[in-house]
Amino acid sequence: MCVCTGKCPGFAKMDIWDFINRVRIELPVEYGFIHPQLCEEDGDRFLDDYLRSSRKYMVAGCAPNMQYKLFRDAFKKAGLDVKKDLIPLDIREMSTSGAVDLVEKTLKILEEDAKNE
Repeated sequence: MCVCTGKCPGFAKMDIWDFINRVRIELPVEYGFIHPQLCEEDGDRFLDDYLRSSRKYMVAGCAPNMQYKLFRDAFKKAGLDVKKDLIPLDIREMSTSGAVDLVEKTLKILEEDAKNE
């Protein structure tokens, strides 16, 4: 989860700590974390260390088109295709439960897609 320094008004309806804890405890994810701003220098360094090929990455944060632009170079550097390997979720203006529901729904769609391949 990327929270735009935690001060973005788009996250005012959400308890970001409750969101990330519910996702990592209740949903079938390897792990979850919060980064204050992935589009900044330290976010680039984090992505350099974190991204590995042959994985899919879900980022809950800002608009998908922005995520594709912001993370394109980091994904390319890691040998990943940002359009195929990033699952961007726009959770701004959502409540905690709404954001958790969106992650859960997306995970179910990904699971169904994997079964059909």
